[in-house]
Amino acid sequence: MIAATATATATATATAFPAPLRRVPATALLAQAARAFAHPPPDLAPRVSGTLVGYDGLMLEAVGLDVAVGAVCKVATARGSSINAEVVGFRGERLLLMAYAHSTDLQPGARVHPGSGGALVRVGDALAGRVVDGVGQPLDGLGPVRADTLVPLAGPADPGPLDRTPVRAALGTGVRAIDALATLGRGQRMGLIAGSGVGKSVLMGMIARAATADRIVVALIGERGREVADFLETKLPPERRARATVVAVPASHPPVLRIRGAMRATAIAEHFCAQGHHVLLLFDSLTRVAHAQREVGLALGEPASARGYPPSAIALIGRLVERAGGSRASGGAITALYTVLADGDDAADPIVDAARAILDGHILLDRALAERGRYPAIHPARSLSRCMNDIATPAHRAAARTLRRHFALAEENRDLLAMGAYRPGQDADLDAAFARADDVAAFLAQEEHENAPYDATVARLTAAFAP
Repeated sequence: MIAATATATATATATAFPAPLRRVPATALLAQAARAFAHPPPDLAPRVSGTLVGYDGLMLEAVGLDVAVGAVCKVATARGSSINAEVVGFRGERLLLMAYAHSTDLQPGARVHPGSGGALVRVGDALAGRVVDGVGQPLDGLGPVRADTLVPLAGPADPGPLDRTPVRAALGTGVRAIDALATLGRGQRMGLIAGSGVGKSVLMGMIARAATADRIVVALIGERGREVADFLETKLPPERRARATVVAVPASHPPVLRIRGAMRATAIAEHFCAQGHHVLLLFDSLTRVAHAQREVGLALGEPASARGYPPSAIALIGRLVERAGGSRASGGAITALYTVLADGDDAADPIVDAARAILDGHILLDRALAERGRYPAIHPARSLSRCMNDIATPAHRAAARTLRRHFALAEENRDLLAMGAYRPGQDADLDAAFARADDVAAFLAQEEHENAPYDATVARLTAAFAP
């Protein structure tokens, strides 16, 4: 009886505790427990969401959410997917959002979930040689961008006026007309002003190939989509592209994405500048960013002022431009060139006026010169650099004044000469201008792929046009 009881007890024990389990070493059990606790605990926080209550094709309205302006939310669609939308304002308890993608399958009552990271940008050395869109997603097919540093999209706190370093060193652009007559300096902000089809993008490419910089950041905002591939293939040589970052947001994208792309490119340039690098920021175009802000401002109900631009569109230009320049803290600098489209070749356009007032100089491309076949079509008398007096030698400045005077006199009086209304000998200055017209034209003309070194340009200018 006792033996039978012992046998039954042993059998029950073996059933409750299988032999393999009892033979597992203690170290193995500890390893299993460590692996179990290595996984993060499940997210048990309550999911907060709002409701879509309005959509007019451009602006979305949601209730039930408490998020800041600039945050990115996810809006559910009728197909079970979602689209991203940025909070651009609010009215009472209603949030106003603009979608990052055009969608026709939104419905009333759709759920709106708050996202994260809308006000931050990932930056780092991994961006070198990459092409990204307005939200940082790669466009080049090279996989994810492994950038791990977060910086504010809108830039750091505004530096004091004494935190910027003065422009004291010349920066050769490889373009004779610029280096001779509107000399660019390291840390300067320059505008390229022209109407459509006069050669802004070509001139930007010439500068991208020749200007010296540690890093290059290119912002292609609101332009034709085909220009992105064209710029990479024809304007940036392989050695330049390896240290260039391109942010591309074509005109077909919603306005809020175009604005975000402009701010992202500037934030990337600021990050490299903070590391002590000299950054060349090529921004095409400042006008398209103002157009995007005009769409957003008018949708929010801002009053239209100068030619339909709300105040926020003009203010955005100042905020973007003021983020470029030299940094006294890091020793780095952002030299920025912004293209500005003069709608209808109107030099009094509000965006042209605003840009010209805040930039450190401007280069004006003249359609009449382009129609006569002279490229780059830079107008010598109407282009200027506000920093040239601080970086050019007296001999350089004097020769530049002589060339400008010859060009202006010949242009103003060329009709008189063509009609035979002027006879040589009546005005010595005009005689000299007409006599040197061919020399001026030969100096200013330059082929697209020709690189004119800065020192050689200055030497040629002073030798030919010294007063």
